[in-house]
Amino acid sequence: MRLCLLKVEGPNKAGIKMHYYRYETAEVSCCFKYLMFSYNIIFWLAGAAFIAIGFWAWSEKGVLLDLTQVTRLHGFDPVWLVLAVGAVTFILGFAGCVGALRENICLLKFFSGVIGFIFFLELTAAVLAFVFQEPLKEWINDFFLANIKAYREDIDLQNLIDSLQRLNHCCGAKEPNDWDLNVYFNCSQKHTRERCGVPFSCCISDPADLVVNTQCGYDIRASKGDWSNTIYTKGCIPALEEWLPRNIYIVAGVFIVISLLQMMGIFLARTLIGDIEKVKFSYY
Repeated sequence: MRLCLLKVEGPNKAGIKMHYYRYETAEVSCCFKYLMFSYNIIFWLAGAAFIAIGFWAWSEKGVLLDLTQVTRLHGFDPVWLVLAVGAVTFILGFAGCVGALRENICLLKFFSGVIGFIFFLELTAAVLAFVFQEPLKEWINDFFLANIKAYREDIDLQNLIDSLQRLNHCCGAKEPNDWDLNVYFNCSQKHTRERCGVPFSCCISDPADLVVNTQCGYDIRASKGDWSNTIYTKGCIPALEEWLPRNIYIVAGVFIVISLLQMMGIFLARTLIGDIEKVKFSYY
């Protein structure tokens, strides 16, 4: 901040000529500065929490003691997503907080640039998903089938698939027989109790049941009768296709809220950058 002392002349009541001084200031807005800090401290702490949860999950699975487990997993490890989101959020929160407090133009430009790039990626992904719907469906189907194969290899992946099937009342990617791709549920296996079955998350549960029957899907696909009274016969890909149109306003609302938060962050950062540059220009 630079203070400029200006001399102003004028008479007093007695007619004597007096000299008055007033200060002209160029400064960074405290309102925007601490609003930027408050905006980012939440994301900074949230990012740290995500990273801590991710490493805790890996420690519970013993990955930290044997890092080769990460490369041996054939399916998707949800911990990777938690760590990636946590790392990006932590770095951006740190840049925003420190950049605002220290009035650091480089950190603020990094913050606004990365936020803008993420916003551009989101828009690009939305447009591509709308234009290339059929290839996207095939990719999601192949991705789901690959994770069905690795269902028993990772406990977090297993819980994720079970939650997805129970919440959407679905089983498999397109049908319950997709579980034949898993070595434990394959009908050709003779030395596993789960042969020709499906996970318990495919079963139609009774709300009155207090204990989940984890064996409810055993041998279900070995029978030739109607499965619809026992398990969900709709695949998760068709269930997702039905869910999206019904909840399009919720999805659009979430996207709008995220976009507004991102634009707010960019606005605060660019405003602070402008104030800091004005102070530096007035000083020099």
